[in-house]
Amino acid sequence: MSVRTRITTAIPLIGGFLAALYLAPTGVWIGLTGLVLLLAAREWAGMAGLGRPHAFLYAGLLSLASLGVAVAAPDRVEPYYPALAFWLLAPILLARGVAIRSRAMHLLLGAIVLIPTHLAMVKLRGESPDLLLVVVGIVIIADSAAYFSGRRFGRHKLAPAISPGKTWEGAIGAGLAVTLYGLVVHFATPDTCGLACLPRVLAAFWVLFVLSVLGDLFESALKRQAGIKDSGNLLPGHGGILDRIDSLSAVLPIATLLWIWLK
Repeated sequence: MSVRTRITTAIPLIGGFLAALYLAPTGVWIGLTGLVLLLAAREWAGMAGLGRPHAFLYAGLLSLASLGVAVAAPDRVEPYYPALAFWLLAPILLARGVAIRSRAMHLLLGAIVLIPTHLAMVKLRGESPDLLLVVVGIVIIADSAAYFSGRRFGRHKLAPAISPGKTWEGAIGAGLAVTLYGLVVHFATPDTCGLACLPRVLAAFWVLFVLSVLGDLFESALKRQAGIKDSGNLLPGHGGILDRIDSLSAVLPIATLLWIWLK
């Protein structure tokens, strides 16, 4: 797909996201993000090998469960801990090339990954739309910087067996961009603690940056296992919903926990 197609798709997506983020009532926001969860879970079930009816059933059950928690108990932290445990384990699984052969395990992982992602979008937006935008910005900046620095300087493959297009040079460029972004956000935010807590803030940004890479690589590994290039075709030039939220699925739940722990 051409860059023009990607941009043509991205502009309304970004505009719609920003409009919903700052203008939508809480109930509408919960419903819209629940719809994203539904579509992502449908793609996840497809990668697990479920047929269309069962995939929609799986996606519907996950969405109903997450919507129930988001409405009834949005401040509960327990759903984020399985996600934390999985993302701590993910680097080992990726390094060893562990394939998820069990369909039941594949579907269970979908719940562990996707439900906390939805809940985090509700929780962080409830804390502050600006906070959620800052976290999403980490992923956008990391992805963009990795693309451009990888194209310009990329020589050494980051994970050739999983995603041959990614390079260490791209990752380093992305890390530097996220560091600069963290500095700008920290010093541009009113009433921050200044230099005293800057190391803690940058550490949080770096952790989330590493998670954004892990989320991307893990979804790439699932697609390779399923023998597909994209998780879907809903977004021209971008693939499916999972292709757009793969990094966010790792970043958002852990960002929520960091916010709870550090604030």
